[in-house]
Amino acid sequence: MLAGPLPTVEINPAIAPVAVVIWLHGLGADGHDFEPIVPQLRLPDDLPVRFVFPHAPEMSVTAFGGQRARAWFDFDPGGGADTAGLKKSVAKIHDLIQNEIDNGIPAQHILLAGFSQGGVLAFQVALHYPKRLAGILALSTFLADGSSLGSAQAAANAKIPVLICHGQSDMVLPMTLGKAAFTSLKNAGYPVEWREYPMGHEVCLEEIQEVSRWLQSVLGARD
Repeated sequence: MLAGPLPTVEINPAIAPVAVVIWLHGLGADGHDFEPIVPQLRLPDDLPVRFVFPHAPEMSVTAFGGQRARAWFDFDPGGGADTAGLKKSVAKIHDLIQNEIDNGIPAQHILLAGFSQGGVLAFQVALHYPKRLAGILALSTFLADGSSLGSAQAAANAKIPVLICHGQSDMVLPMTLGKAAFTSLKNAGYPVEWREYPMGHEVCLEEIQEVSRWLQSVLGARD
């Protein structure tokens, strides 16, 4: 695991941001992967948002036959997520959140987003974070600890808004995994929304438009 702070790609608004989105990429990608999505979101000028796209460290990945790739944790399709590695990445994202807090953005104005493996990490960070965060955007992903969620959730984020999006034809992480995450969160009392699209393990324009609507709703309701 990389020592020191994670390197990041950052996109800042023209004026001082009122909110921050920390967006976590998927297995084998990097922080540039979702950089092009920012202009496509078409957020209004009166909602200046800072986007932070960290690069995961490089490590040997079981799913890739031991080859090195950027990953938030090792992943074995037959054995699931590497819990110890996931915890190390959680600590790194905590550092990113604290950096934004130190720069004047309240925790409740910081939103965690993630695609695929990055979504697993976003869930793991936000659902257990001790200060209230703005929301969780989970794209084509799954919940690593759904069975223990009820007893492990952080009180500060027991009502955190969540949007889960998934492709109906996802062959990498089947939509049943996303549905299971939705069901677990709904049963635990979270205000969670579900959207599915006729696509694979990817994003589409209709989804981006829905993400924009949701971000404006969540980040625009500042207190």
